[in-house]
Amino acid sequence: MLKKIFLIMVFLFFTPLFALSSYADIIVINVEGVVNPVMSEFISRSIDDAANEKAELLVIKLDTPGGLDTSMRSIVKKITASEAPVAVYVSPGGARAASAGVFITLSAHIAAMAPGTNIGAAHPVGIGEKMDKTIAEKAVNDAAAYIKSIAEKKGRNAEWAEKAVRESVSITEKEALDLKVIDMIAPDLKTLLDAIDQKVVETADGKHTIKTKGADIRYIEMSVRHKILDFISDPNVAYLLMLLGFYGIFFEMTNPGAIFPGVFGAIALILAFYSFQTLPVNYAGLLLIILAIILFILEIKITSFGILTIGGIISMLIGSVMLFESPLPFFKLSMTVILPAVVLTTLFFALTIRLVVKAQRRKPVTGSEGLIGLEGAAKTDIHNEGLVFVHGEIWKACSDEPVKAGEKVVVEKMENLKLKVKKI
Repeated sequence: MLKKIFLIMVFLFFTPLFALSSYADIIVINVEGVVNPVMSEFISRSIDDAANEKAELLVIKLDTPGGLDTSMRSIVKKITASEAPVAVYVSPGGARAASAGVFITLSAHIAAMAPGTNIGAAHPVGIGEKMDKTIAEKAVNDAAAYIKSIAEKKGRNAEWAEKAVRESVSITEKEALDLKVIDMIAPDLKTLLDAIDQKVVETADGKHTIKTKGADIRYIEMSVRHKILDFISDPNVAYLLMLLGFYGIFFEMTNPGAIFPGVFGAIALILAFYSFQTLPVNYAGLLLIILAIILFILEIKITSFGILTIGGIISMLIGSVMLFESPLPFFKLSMTVILPAVVLTTLFFALTIRLVVKAQRRKPVTGSEGLIGLEGAAKTDIHNEGLVFVHGEIWKACSDEPVKAGEKVVVEKMENLKLKVKKI
């Protein structure tokens, strides 16, 4: 018994030493798509995790067409201030590090690319607003100075980095290696890790020798939360969420007490407006879409012989095209989304209008109006007054002409709970 206790104590005592002497994990994350606040938050948290766990290396597998300047700068600052070494690996083949991706790649402690990839075209573009010549020149100068400082700090080709901003030049992985824009070309992750084993890099915590041999590789995926937020940040998804929100609210207003459409609509609108804060929204376009919805609703209330509906269709189409104003294709709405959305919205409100008109024209089936036009039979002779059997009930009745008991009659109107009838 004492021997077992002794062995357990020895194990517990030496286990921390064994843990300390072994290499920490290498963390690998896959980052693909537009550089936005969601990507920035995911990379920042991964860098914090790597530092807290004292990981040997964080590898960011990157494939991006570019994105928001603010998000890019946030990522660059986080990499620069990282205590753990960060490697940006542009992969797989066919991937790119364009625009904001150039800044992120150059800021890494290790910059690598897979065969068949490219990097460049970092010229700043106004998102959501048109820049005049002076403002555009200031933006270019600012971006050029920023990327030069990054490249110089990491010992990379600052001259090419400036050209990538001012002239939008783009190069292949081989050209990038020859021009000393990146550190190496690696066909796969294993080759990359083998190549940088024992490499010394300068981190915020001082010089660090990267030890990759025998280290465990741990892959971290985006959380469900990040995936959802990244998904709804797509302009096409944000647009559809906005329309679904309007549909839900409209349905709840026209059918009070349905609850689900109202709740769904409110949630969809909140998610849409969350997305709008990361997208180049043109508020004139947004107002045109809201105007279109108002015109469709007014068509239900006012007889305009289709004029309001036509105005709504035109307003919605123009507003949808104007909604996101950017020269970058990944910040624009696709016409394959706009046209079906406008058609479906028109059909939705056209069907609603038809049902409303049909309900208004439908003959009442209850109350005094519901009795008018119904046929019945005289229970007694009717001169000035008598009794009739209509709709399963006996009513007092009068007629402008004599009616004999048993004769068929039709109701003309009702006054003071007395039916006025005539012979059929």
